Amino acid sequence: MQESRQTAGQSLRDCETCPELVILRAGTFEMGAGAQPFDRPVHRVTIPRPFAIARREATINEWRSCVEAGACKYRPKVVDEQAGTQPITNVSWFDAQEYVAWLSALTRRTYRLPSEAEWEYAAHGGTSTAFSWGPQVGDSKANCRECSRTGGHELSSVASFAPNGFGLFDMAGNAAEWVEDCWNDSYRGAPQDGTAWLTGTCSQRVLRGGSFDSSASYVKPSARFRYDADVRYYANGFRVVRGLP
Repeated sequence: MQESRQTAGQSLRDCETCPELVILRAGTFEMGAGAQPFDRPVHRVTIPRPFAIARREATINEWRSCVEAGACKYRPKVVDEQAGTQPITNVSWFDAQEYVAWLSALTRRTYRLPSEAEWEYAAHGGTSTAFSWGPQVGDSKANCRECSRTGGHELSSVASFAPNGFGLFDMAGNAAEWVEDCWNDSYRGAPQDGTAWLTGTCSQRVLRGGSFDSSASYVKPSARFRYDADVRYYANGFRVVRGLP
């Protein structure tokens, strides 16, 4: 099927080692929550065009392909083959930029990190509840410290938990995910058209989704935090987005 005729919910993959992508429809949503100063003010954002986002967090195996091609410098220490299905973590925002640049050159498509607005829109999965699965964190819905009775103490393989309403895995917990945007302490002056906010404190970039080592409040679709763009941290990873024609 031609890409221009594909519809929301369909998947695509540009090469054997490329991430699987899911097409999301254009739409409007209320971004933010007002629970924390960083999440305010709640504001309406319109995603004007469909876009494709990775169904899963970028994995160690996918990252290895970039390393083997000489395009990604960071070499993770992998203790066994099972770990290859876990998300790549301990990567900086700049490391993630190397990966999307390599994918773009390899496929001749435009890969990038999602904007913060695209990420939150995707994470909600078509819902407006505190978590994509409902108003409470529940039990065993995601990988975080307070997400199950046994607690989240380490990374799990991607797609170990049920997907959200858009068919996306691990938008809550497991690895925290870099997005494109510079850090700003609130949403005052933020773009409302779904694009990345590229002014502010750009030495720090936004992370979304929380991690296996985060409390439940940080894995809500609306939760946001930051890290220095050039620092590698054991819980930080990413997923990719690709523009559609």
